[in-house]
Amino acid sequence: MKQEEMDEQQLEKTYNANDGRQMGLIDQLTRTRVFNFRYWKEECFGLTAVSLVDKAIKIDSIGVQNILYQGGTYAGTAKPTHFLCLLMKLLQINPDQDIIYEFLKNRDYKYVNALAMFYLRMTGKPQEIYIQIEKFLSDFRKLRMRNNDGTYSLMYMDEYADRLLQEEQLFSINLPRLHKRIVLEDQGVLQPRQSPLDQELVKREKSRSRSKEK
Repeated sequence: MKQEEMDEQQLEKTYNANDGRQMGLIDQLTRTRVFNFRYWKEECFGLTAVSLVDKAIKIDSIGVQNILYQGGTYAGTAKPTHFLCLLMKLLQINPDQDIIYEFLKNRDYKYVNALAMFYLRMTGKPQEIYIQIEKFLSDFRKLRMRNNDGTYSLMYMDEYADRLLQEEQLFSINLPRLHKRIVLEDQGVLQPRQSPLDQELVKREKSRSRSKEK
């Protein structure tokens, strides 16, 4: 049996083992394109959550903007992006929450952050989605997006975070339904969000209060 056939059989076993609860968040046509993509077969097979970081560090773009095909693909041949392949790998291995939080915490690698944000948006609970992704709403690092013609355009990290929280579809990937923040606040699940400026004013006020006490 050829190695590729063995890899595909192992992949199918893994997919069936978790009932597709994670990978099934991506539509079947897109999954098939990813599974048949050379990068997936050669670079993603056997990856763990830890070794996946080394691949994510080398990513040079996120998803695709205004794509012609379903699910993070580019050009007329509908090839998946490396970003999409690694997202699929995360969905396959379903790492512990603490690992995803570490991906988000380390700001040295913006595409690792972006990948973890997308994964969390697809798999996380509403409360943690807002708490973790909102941390990037004051992050103005630039992300490159691949266009249909192979060129790139820019998106800032804060815009990327906002779109993950506000939109139902990003890069032609359907995102799970997310309750509005105001609904979660009314339910007592979330505290009202403070802007970075509000947080800074609170810190200064506390600092002044301590100084007066002394």
